[in-house]
Formats: sequence, structure tokens, C-alpha cells
Amino acid sequence: MNNDPSGPVTVTELDDGAFWRVALARPKANVLDAAMTRALRDVFARATDARRLAGVLLTSDGPHFSFGASVQEHLPAQVAGMLSAFHGLFRDVAAARLPVVAAVRGQCLGGGLELASFCHRLVVAPDAKLGQPEIKLGVIAPVASALLPERVGPGVAADLCLSGRTIDANEALACGLADRLSDDPEAAALSWLRESLLAHSAMSLRFATHALRAGFNARFFPTLDRLERLYLDDLMRSGDAVEGIRAFLDKRTPRWSHA
Repeated sequence: MNNDPSGPVTVTELDDGAFWRVALARPKANVLDAAMTRALRDVFARATDARRLAGVLLTSDGPHFSFGASVQEHLPAQVAGMLSAFHGLFRDVAAARLPVVAAVRGQCLGGGLELASFCHRLVVAPDAKLGQPEIKLGVIAPVASALLPERVGPGVAADLCLSGRTIDANEALACGLADRLSDDPEAAALSWLRESLLAHSAMSLRFATHALRAGFNARFFPTLDRLERLYLDDLMRSGDAVEGIRAFLDKRTPRWSHA
């Protein structure tokens, strides 16, 4: 496998290629910037043609899963390209038709939580902190807005996306955002992959994964397209969206115009 150990994402083959360990490898923040997004998209593009591959373990190096997408790339000059590439990542994950299990330690915020919660299963450590803080920056979370109502229900989704608050591992488990709590989430995720999938045909698993998400994908991706246009054509024309991003970068309290 072509894998650059110094790159933003590392890939390790496990069980004779039956599984890949895909790790965000820019600790401590593991920011999902343009470089990391490109690397992840390349991994899932390669995974599409990996015949023996039966599942992916998505994890991270360092104490945190991800602080989220690059705030700098949310500025007007970069936001259109950032959203297009980041949303393309979710299309690539879906196109690979592979079971993906996320293992989360520490902070898993913003785009990091969107990526982890898009996986088929999510295993969290007791120290995990999960949240969609975009509203605090005056912007929205398109993927979470389309995904979380289906994953955790509209009430919990509204709480997370409108308040921007962070929840702990126990609350994530209780509301259905997380599927399992483990002191070693990576080992627990890998154990599930091995115990549940290793005996099955890798090809049949791809059809089963596609079938499982067929209805969801038919709803999710058109909604995501509409929310991307809402973000770019309407939200970014408001002064508060740009003010929130600039205030975060300047490390100051935003001065909302509410207009």
C-alpha cells in the first residue's frame, strides 16, 4: 500500500488486508484542513478498489480525535472550496460501500464529529467530548444538520446544533450518538470488526453496506447539496457569519449585528 508515514493520514493494513486502520495523524488537534481532507478522500478512493477489504477502523493519533475543520478555511475566500472538498469526503466514504467504525478519544468537535457520526458505528472513550460548536462562530454545520436528525432524532440534533454545547461520553451513549463506551475504543472497534465481519465475504459486505444506507443516502446527499448552497449563497452574505469566524481567529468575543 502507498502510505506516507509523515502525511496527515496514515493507513495500516490489518488481518491480511481485511481491515484498514485509518488514523488522523496531525495531533494534537487533528484539524480537518484541506490537506487532511484530500488525504482521507484518497484513502477512500483507494479503498473502493481494495478487493479483500471488509471494513475500516477510523481513529486518530494523539489524545484527541479532531478539533474539527480549519476555521481559517471558513473565511470568504476559501469557504466554497473547503465545503465542496469536505462534503466530497462524505460522498467518497459512501461510494466505497464499506463498514466504517470510528474510535474516539478526547475532543471530537465540529467537522470531526460530523465525520465520526457518519460512520456506521461510533465507539467512545470515557474522556470523549463531542459537540457541534459551529453556531458559536455564527455559522451552521451542514453535514450535522442533515445527518444528526436521522442518527439521534430531531430533538437531540436541535440541542447539539442550536446550543453548540459539548456532551460527554455517557450522554453521547445515552442519546444514541455513540454505540459503545470503552476504555480502549480502538481495541473495542477492531474487536467488533473482527468478530462481526471477518468471516463474511468482503464483496457481500459492500452490497450489504450499500443496501443499509440506500434510503439514507437518497435523502442525505440532496439535503447536503441544498445546505451547502444555503451556507454559501445566504449565510455567508450575513455580517455575523464572517464576524464570528474573524472573532474566533482574533481570540475575541464576537460583536453580533443580528442582521
